Amino acid sequence: MTNKRHKSKDGESKFQRTDNKSLIIGSIIATFIAATPYFFYLYESVPDIKVWNTFLFTYDSKFYGSIYVVAWTLTSKIIPLLLFFVWFFTCRHWWYHVLLVPIAMFSFQIFTILNDDLQYVDSNQIFYLIPIMAIIIPSIYLIRAKIFDKVNTVDQSLQELEDEFKISPKGFMERLKDYF
Repeated sequence: MTNKRHKSKDGESKFQRTDNKSLIIGSIIATFIAATPYFFYLYESVPDIKVWNTFLFTYDSKFYGSIYVVAWTLTSKIIPLLLFFVWFFTCRHWWYHVLLVPIAMFSFQIFTILNDDLQYVDSNQIFYLIPIMAIIIPSIYLIRAKIFDKVNTVDQSLQELEDEFKISPKGFMERLKDYF
């Protein structure tokens, strides 16, 4: 275990323990983020053919005409989606729910790419995101209004208020249970 020195509000220094489990998880997340450019270029290992037969599956690229183009398009959507998931599950700020909007957008784009019957990949997606945005944006605005109400009525700094609204650290499974 390692110790980190933090100063409390009254000026005393306190030690916060960082256990090995959080160091390992943090190292895995940091390595994944650092390796995303390499993951993006995995599409180059896909052949430039219309029908790809493997021992696991057969994929026929009807709309794109090439598996290579499908792989390139998917990686350009999957990698940002994965990074948004990492950000969402590791963010401790009060506004982290707004990250669900780009997560929904990229998820819908991936679904659209895999649906061979559509003609345009990035068309009319805003209409599907409106219900999600209609819930998240007013919620974020209400939280913001509460913060500014506290700033005007209480003698606290903005940093102290943001620390008050931060979510305490939870494991991945506890965060997942909060949403489902």
